[in-house]
Amino acid sequence: MGLPVREYLLTLCVTVAVTYLLTGPVRKFAIAVGAMPEIRARDVHREPTPRLGGIAMFGGLCAGLLVADHLRNLNGVFTGSNEPRALLSGAALIWLIGVLDDKFEIDALIKLGAQMIAAGVMVIQGLTILWIPVPFIGTVSVTPWQGNLLTVALVVLTINAVNFVDGLDGLAAGTVCIAATAFFLYAYRIWFGYGIESAAPATLFAAILMGMCLGFLPHNMHPARIFMGDSGSMLIGLVLAAGAISITGQVDPDTLKLFAGGERNATHAMLPVFIPLVLPLTIIAIPMADLILAIVRRTWNGRSPFAADRGHLHHRLLELGHSHSRAVLIMYFWSGLIAFGAVAYSVHSTSMWIVLGIAGLSALGLVLLLLPRFTPRAPRWAEALVPPRYRHAERAAEAAALDASGTEPEPARPIAAGVSGVNGATAIGPRSRFPDRRKAGSAR
Repeated sequence: MGLPVREYLLTLCVTVAVTYLLTGPVRKFAIAVGAMPEIRARDVHREPTPRLGGIAMFGGLCAGLLVADHLRNLNGVFTGSNEPRALLSGAALIWLIGVLDDKFEIDALIKLGAQMIAAGVMVIQGLTILWIPVPFIGTVSVTPWQGNLLTVALVVLTINAVNFVDGLDGLAAGTVCIAATAFFLYAYRIWFGYGIESAAPATLFAAILMGMCLGFLPHNMHPARIFMGDSGSMLIGLVLAAGAISITGQVDPDTLKLFAGGERNATHAMLPVFIPLVLPLTIIAIPMADLILAIVRRTWNGRSPFAADRGHLHHRLLELGHSHSRAVLIMYFWSGLIAFGAVAYSVHSTSMWIVLGIAGLSALGLVLLLLPRFTPRAPRWAEALVPPRYRHAERAAEAAALDASGTEPEPARPIAAGVSGVNGATAIGPRSRFPDRRKAGSAR
């Protein structure tokens, strides 16, 4: 058992290292070519930040596949299946469209067509859904046309779900990394635990996806020095969808040999295994919920489903009063709870501790979610031990200052593109401590 794990770990480390090392030069390249758009109304960052981070992530994908192809145990994935080549072909196409969009802002319908073509490229090479396991019914075979349509639909939905959630520093990469980790644990159990070789490609895709996200995250955490852009968000969405399609449509549940007794008992025994197979989107439940809510909200308001707005889940967390970092961590928490909860239930569905643990963590998540609605005040004897915003004296001073001036402090204005650089160390030089150097009362 240790040998496959070591090979997966080596593939993961190589993918992390290549992605991390490439991100710095890619950032300089993005600045040089002007892939640093101006601040938009829906953006939450205040300084122009370079995109094109997907270039480094695509380099990590290629490096991971190349290393895995030369490893003894993982080489069988390439010799026995055409799925890695199908993934690389579709990823290259969607990545190229993303790079062009990061630089030239391609129309949304053109991107949608490119996503469908990328999914079609994978379908032509064999990465498609062959059957669907349905709880209480069994394995349902689909016709080639039905499987192809389901594959394209799943790829497009997953790509756009990840793209929609990419609104805060480190949010998309971290959420997908959590989903890929949970998916790797499940796929590895199906492959090595049950000896099903057809689950090996999905396991490899999940390991490489983890490496792509982990290598990019240090550059993308708040304050982000580079964004992955559509070239990155669409790429990791496609890789995640490819893994889900591989293990859902290629692994025959009959080979798990869990059927025992009558048909009813066999269906009940298969239920925990059906959950991740039938519902692979549980690993990206948060991004998918955001996508569905965005489509309903925009359509209800008479707008195009592709029209950007500030109504996403992460925007609502900021409106509740959460800080940028805390909003990201809350999204991480819920993504991890749903993804790992589904995997844990698929392993031990009869354990009441798993159900109670999920319920307890959900309650904790709700408390953290609504925390800004409460304004706790520490007792006077403990004021020295808490942040200033929880002290009576600080609140009284702020209220007195507000009453004396009659106006609230003016919020900092976004910095126009070209005036200063990116978050952290700027692209051109050191960042000024003051967003506006003009003196008060200036004529300009």
